[in-house]
Amino acid sequence: MCDSENKHDHALPFKLIFADKKANSSGLQLADLVARPIGLQVIRPEQENKAFNILEKKFYSKNGREGAGTDYEGYGLKRFPRAIKAKGPGDLTRAITPTGHSQSTC
Repeated sequence: MCDSENKHDHALPFKLIFADKKANSSGLQLADLVARPIGLQVIRPEQENKAFNILEKKFYSKNGREGAGTDYEGYGLKRFPRAIKAKGPGDLTRAITPTGHSQSTC
């Protein structure tokens, strides 16, 4: 990915390093702490999620830092792949990949 094997065929100015869970990195702990409430909000938006309610006030918005917590979809919160809801109970949910290709999901 960093060696020009990406969407834009450009070398990226960083190197990906995967840390072992045994490293007990504080950065990974913070990422885990933040990722779960966001994931739950995406999967079950109707379910009460107090942690997400706190986090969303921190998201960057289309109005900059002054609008933090509002209009953050696509700015401070981006979803990949973009989901398209099923039309009926028998339909599959479709996901649109960043390249624009459709995928069916269960």
